[in-house]
Amino acid sequence: MAKDLEVAILFADVVGSTQLYDQYGDTKASETVAHCLDVMKDATHQFNGTVIKTIGDEVMATFPTVDDAMAAASQMQKRIGAEGDDQKGHIPVSIRIGCHFGPVVQEHNDIFGAAVHTANRMTSQAKARQIVISGTTVDRMSEDWQGQTRQIDVATVRGRLDEVALFELIWQPEEATSMLPTIEWESKSRKTSRITLSFRDTTVVVDDSKKNINMGRADDNDLVVKGNLISRIHARVEKRRGKFLLVDQSTNGTFLQNARGEETFVRRDTTELFGEGIIGLGRVAKPGTPLAIHFICEE
Repeated sequence: MAKDLEVAILFADVVGSTQLYDQYGDTKASETVAHCLDVMKDATHQFNGTVIKTIGDEVMATFPTVDDAMAAASQMQKRIGAEGDDQKGHIPVSIRIGCHFGPVVQEHNDIFGAAVHTANRMTSQAKARQIVISGTTVDRMSEDWQGQTRQIDVATVRGRLDEVALFELIWQPEEATSMLPTIEWESKSRKTSRITLSFRDTTVVVDDSKKNINMGRADDNDLVVKGNLISRIHARVEKRRGKFLLVDQSTNGTFLQNARGEETFVRRDTTELFGEGIIGLGRVAKPGTPLAIHFICEE
């Protein structure tokens, strides 16, 4: 039977495991990954956690409190990091960890829900030897653990309209890069609050209530633009840290022309939108032409 509960969800995975197999061979690499998984599971059990499942080189676990999760995460990093530093027959290996506290549905020894996606997103944002947690999770920590965190970024999460603050848990305080205690992630001098995009008879707005839109030839895009050079999901416009960004994810790229006629080409990359101009998917689109997407940034 399904059960609702609130837990700290933790993901930990081995960084670059594919390269380990290429460099050291299947036997040695698989032994190393298996050992890392054992360390992750041991730390989970030691600090009142439950291993939900292992997926390849990754462990997914839950903890009743964030403090328990942070204690386990720190131990995982310290043990695996120390073994790699010793270099006594060990393959040098690193792990990354992400954590988020939130409601989940538990069913058949597995958990489901938006909080699981957020925890997984924290892991994808972490670098080797790093522990990344969400801002709301930091609020659930005791003061001692909060004193070991710092904000490092903000990120969007699938299924959420708002951005999530990313914090790092400093498990090696002596090695932490010095940072200012407070960082203004949203520029106070930037007055632009929304961007309006128009294509033929369709107009969409990106602002704090809707922070991203998709453009492409598939019918479920916010702006549907048909053309033989246009990908199904060609590009998106998103609001991030107070800026409006054009993110191309297409085969043929996106062409941008500002009000002064200056052109920019973006393919599998990101550029900032400001002022007003024309977006062309897959080819240059001059103002007034059938495939032109007009945009204007507004206060």
